[in-house]
Amino acid sequence: MSTTEMIPEEFLLAVPKTDLHVHLDGSIRLPTLIDLAREYRVDLPSETESGLRELVFKDRYKNLGEYLKGFGYTVGVMQSELALERVAFELAIDCQQEGVRYLEVRFAPQLHVHKHMNSVTVLRAVNRGLRRARDDFNSRTAVATQVEPAFEYGIIVCAMRMFREGFSEYYSSLVEAHRYAPPKEVYQMASLELARAAVIARDEYGMPIVGFDLAGEESGYPADDHAEAFRHAHKSFMKKTVHAGEAYGPESIFQAITDLNADRIGHGTYLLEPDAISDSEITDKVGYVRKLGEYIADRRITLEVCLTSNLQTNPSIQSYADHPFKKMREARLSTTLCTDNRTVSNTTLTNELRMAIDHLGLTRHDLKSIIIYGFKRSFFPGSYQRKRAYVRQIIDYYETIERRFYGPVA
Repeated sequence: MSTTEMIPEEFLLAVPKTDLHVHLDGSIRLPTLIDLAREYRVDLPSETESGLRELVFKDRYKNLGEYLKGFGYTVGVMQSELALERVAFELAIDCQQEGVRYLEVRFAPQLHVHKHMNSVTVLRAVNRGLRRARDDFNSRTAVATQVEPAFEYGIIVCAMRMFREGFSEYYSSLVEAHRYAPPKEVYQMASLELARAAVIARDEYGMPIVGFDLAGEESGYPADDHAEAFRHAHKSFMKKTVHAGEAYGPESIFQAITDLNADRIGHGTYLLEPDAISDSEITDKVGYVRKLGEYIADRRITLEVCLTSNLQTNPSIQSYADHPFKKMREARLSTTLCTDNRTVSNTTLTNELRMAIDHLGLTRHDLKSIIIYGFKRSFFPGSYQRKRAYVRQIIDYYETIERRFYGPVA
């Protein structure tokens, strides 16, 4: 019997899962995008789902630029509190429907800041949507009686490695106000301001802001440009994750864990690839990668792997079978599978798991390990003791599902 036959779709949908790397603005429902575009007068290249799939949100993209094009439309319609709340609510519902029980939604609030909304206002709107979806789900009898584990969520705040005028009203104003300052200083200002807003949203407004992130173009925009912001997050006991090794080499990952104290790495695709190193000062590339991989493995710094997204944006990955995820597993690295962008990548978490099973040899034992580790390495917003209890409930529930499909658990 093949691995695929041993792990049916019904099982993948039934088991509790996490999605620790999913972008809000990359995961809007297409009918909602069309609806909000009409309401806020944002011009779309098509007003049908099929048309948008053909022209914008594809299964494969020519390059990263084409992949990112869709965000201009999604961010464009998410410029009001009501729109942000709606998109967040619907994302949570979509995740719940495929068995995601813990969700960490990330986005860059400054892409939505304008004269009517500051970063905290933006965060509050997103939190309202996620909280409403959580409360609706957890009011179900099966959850209220603890037959099933509750749905929980956290929000990860993203700073941008670089930006320019046109990214948003906020960024345009900042660039204009500091037109003669070096770009690096302007990036520093924005990320530090955002880190402070994230801590305020968590500590003064009680929002589940669980992490601080750095996203955007890696090449030419090093992590240490944002060290002060991450130092503020670190000193405020906020966890950190950094997009690194997605479109640049292993040295980008090294910067993330040393300059920014990253607890997790977003993507990390090039972690074990010595040929991806471009720093001329690194002469022993094989040794560098080996030591970096050992360090990350030993510290259990989890890699948030996004198979479909990487396949769509990385020309060196021609098929799912080419993805270095299998190599990561063989190196005993801590990994979890995520969607990145459900709409832009036209995927779901169940699909990501399916692709790993079908193309990368993920066994039922591997599947359980990866899923449970997602819960363990999450930035859960409650206390450590509450997180332990929640993870224990998740494991018990997972094993209940296993018995239903496969009989007694060994």
